[in-house]
Amino acid sequence: MLRTRGTEGIVHRQDLTIMQPMLLILVGAWTTLQADLLSDKKVLLRPPVNFTVKAIGLAQVLLHWAPNPDQEQRNVDLQYHVKISVPQEDEYNTRKTESKYVAPLHDGFAASVRSILRRSHSSLASSWVSAELKAPSGSSGTSVMNLTCTTNTVVSSHTHLRPYQVSLRCTWLVGKDAPEDTQYFLYYRFGVWTEECQEYSRDALDRNTACWFPRTFINSKGFEQLAVHVNGSSKHAAIKPFDQLFTPHAIDQVNPPMNVTVEIEETSLYIQWEKPVSAFPVHCFNYELKIYNPKNGYFQMEKLATNKFVSKIDDVSTYSIQVRAVVSSSCRVSGSWGEWSQPIYVGKEKKPLAEWHLIVFPATACFVLLIFSLICRVCRIWIKLFPPIPAPKSNIKDLLVVTDYEKAAWNETKIEAVSCVEEAGFEVMENSMF
Repeated sequence: MLRTRGTEGIVHRQDLTIMQPMLLILVGAWTTLQADLLSDKKVLLRPPVNFTVKAIGLAQVLLHWAPNPDQEQRNVDLQYHVKISVPQEDEYNTRKTESKYVAPLHDGFAASVRSILRRSHSSLASSWVSAELKAPSGSSGTSVMNLTCTTNTVVSSHTHLRPYQVSLRCTWLVGKDAPEDTQYFLYYRFGVWTEECQEYSRDALDRNTACWFPRTFINSKGFEQLAVHVNGSSKHAAIKPFDQLFTPHAIDQVNPPMNVTVEIEETSLYIQWEKPVSAFPVHCFNYELKIYNPKNGYFQMEKLATNKFVSKIDDVSTYSIQVRAVVSSSCRVSGSWGEWSQPIYVGKEKKPLAEWHLIVFPATACFVLLIFSLICRVCRIWIKLFPPIPAPKSNIKDLLVVTDYEKAAWNETKIEAVSCVEEAGFEVMENSMF
């Protein structure tokens, strides 16, 4: 019995040992909850002060504010809730008292900020304070329309510093209400770099409608947005500026693969190529291969992660091969497919022997006859070889003319005979007289 009671006492003490930490956790949670509730009642959050919005670059603003000097700082960890209302709705939290934001500014900019206090079981928020940036002046309908831009990677002349650079081309339409003397000017900003366009294309009225940057500071691997700004001038109206943001991967026009080679061995087609001109390494590309057989109109499309492909073909057809590339999602956000490489034609279409004879022999005979007839006509041999056959005279008038002619000839003969007789008689008489 003593052994049993001792065992029960040990078990009881073990239960108390397990329950004590749980009780402490519950008491601590309750104390923290009470403290939070009491603090919420005591702490009064005040809104930030001196909130301003300032344009610091193309399509970029700086939001700045200061903590409220009347705010109790004791044991208070403040955050700020920023809300954008113009040009598009957006919101985010920050612990800082300033924030840079990228957005088109041709319609102005408006934002609000408030103080927030987050705790484990509750949160507090102050009232909002707001600031705005007014839209730039300009007549409605005078800004550019349908602004589009594309980038392309080119080989840099400074290979030891930067082997690849990015070119930029933008096009637009003239505003529907813009005066005829309107002239537009384009700028771009990428990161801290800003450039003005120097090479423009113009329309029939000598207005700028396209811009070309052979070299830029744009990084095709970057994640920053490309900001493009177009303003203008006119003697007859104030031209409203226009901003637009582009994501580099969305407008990057990937170059076609280089050095595409094709070889045929019996009925096997071996295709190989090199990566496009790009700052991305070899493993960052996916490819699409197109093999076209014009004889039967058959397309073979293959999506590949390597730069080699082998295909089975027949030996009586001609094939065209093209390849294009895209940057894979393992290296950046996937964009659109690049341009196709120039087609390469391989193979030789063969015709059966009988069909070949049916085509060649008649064509050769016709050609020889044509040349012979031309030579005959030029040299007047045709008339000698084939003289014209006279047609029979069937005209009654011609028959009458011939008859009259014969009668006339007979009468002349008769008169001549009589004359001869008379002259002979005369001579006889004359001789008889002497």
